[in-house]
Parts: sequence; C-alpha cells; structure tokens
Amino acid sequence: MRRIRLRVAYDGTAYCGWQVQPEVPTIEGELNQAISRLTKEEIIVIGASRTDAGVHAKGNVAVFDTESTIPADRFAYALNPLLPEDIVVVASDEVEADWHPRHCDTEKTYEYKILNSKFPDPMRRRDTYHVSFDLDLEKMREAAGYLKGEHDFKSFCNVHTQVEDTVRTIYDLEVEKEKEEEEELITIRVRGNGFLYNMVRILAGTLIGVGRGAIAPEQIPLILEAKDRQAAGMTVPPQGLTLVKIDYLDEKSK
Repeated sequence: MRRIRLRVAYDGTAYCGWQVQPEVPTIEGELNQAISRLTKEEIIVIGASRTDAGVHAKGNVAVFDTESTIPADRFAYALNPLLPEDIVVVASDEVEADWHPRHCDTEKTYEYKILNSKFPDPMRRRDTYHVSFDLDLEKMREAAGYLKGEHDFKSFCNVHTQVEDTVRTIYDLEVEKEKEEEEELITIRVRGNGFLYNMVRILAGTLIGVGRGAIAPEQIPLILEAKDRQAAGMTVPPQGLTLVKIDYLDEKSK
C-alpha cells in the first residue's frame, strides 16, 4: 500500500465546501470519485484543510492510500482529465505510510481580496468581496499589527466552534493595495500556525470595520481580551477567501 499526496487548487464557487456531504457537490467528493475511477479502488481522501462553501484554494493538501502502480508524480496528470475544470491537482508525490496532512507542524497562508470601487465588477464577483465605501488602509495596517503574535482568538471564531483551545499564532498579517483605473484591489494576507472556524473571514471583517471607521485600531487588544464573538467585526462572505498554501515545517527545514 502506498500513500499519495496531492496539492489541489480549486474555485470553490460551485461547491458546498471541502468535506463530503450527502447529495451536494464537494471538493472531497469529486476527488474521491476521480481517484476511485482511475485506480479502480474505493478511495477516500484525507484533507489538510476543510474549506467552507464558496472558499477557494491554490494549495490545499490531501492524501490517499492505493495499491496502484502509477508513478506518484503522474497522478496529477492522470487525475485532471477526470476532474471538473474548476478543480486541478497541481502536484502529486509519495509520502510515508503514516504521514497525515493534519498531524504535522504547519504554516498556513490565506488571502482575502476586497474590490474597493463605487460599483461591483461582474468579472470579479467570484473571487472578491465588493466594498463601495472608502477604506483607510493605514488604520487597517495599524490594527493588523495588534493581531500579530500568539493570542486567544476566541472573539474571532464562529460561536459554534467546538475546539477547546482557541489560542493561535499569527506570524504575519499584511494589507496590500493594487490600483486599476477606478478600482482598488485590497488583499489581506495572513500567515499562521492554524486558524479557527471562520477566523480569517472575521479578521477580514474586523479590519474592514477599522478601515471604514467603525472600529478604532487601538480597540483590537480589547476585542481580543473580551473573548466574545460579538466584540469583533462581521464575518465577510466566503468568495473573497483563498487558501494560498500550506507549508509543512519539517520539510521546509530540509
């Protein structure tokens, strides 16, 4: 038995998230079906990050076990013709039989993209969140500084989060801007050792609240201290969110 690792990119618009659910399309379900068809085995992949409905990825990770003799690096080429066009396996390799994508020290990088313009752009409706009011980027960057480091992020996770430990570390949190004609594309990029349910979308919503003047940057420590979801900003829609990459630190150091 071999364990194969896949790096997967997808446009999550048409899917009800990563994890298999009955009678609805999911990323995991499409992968299971394509790999099973290729190997003639009943395959169930194990994913590194269970992205929500409508969320995208450039580098999510999944593994599966197989008796197939297909070379590990060829799985990407063999699977893509069997997958929908909005799901692409961008790399494949073989890992140790006990390697698990969620049981390793990792750094995850997410991006949340905001289209800051007077009117929506129909060409960007699938991968950005449209904000029509002005945003003060300097204040957003000031607020982001308070969020870096190790904190209890209980105020920044969905109230239905079932984990007991809500302490996470944010290594970097950037707010960048690109200007094109009358549109501004603002990217909130966050890198950390792990994220709670809806955490990135709430971080982005809170920074947007700072940018529009509803929240002062110096309130961020008080929001963290409150450990109360109602203290933070809104949960922004999923379409602006992309899981950019997952770095496995034991491999990164080699």
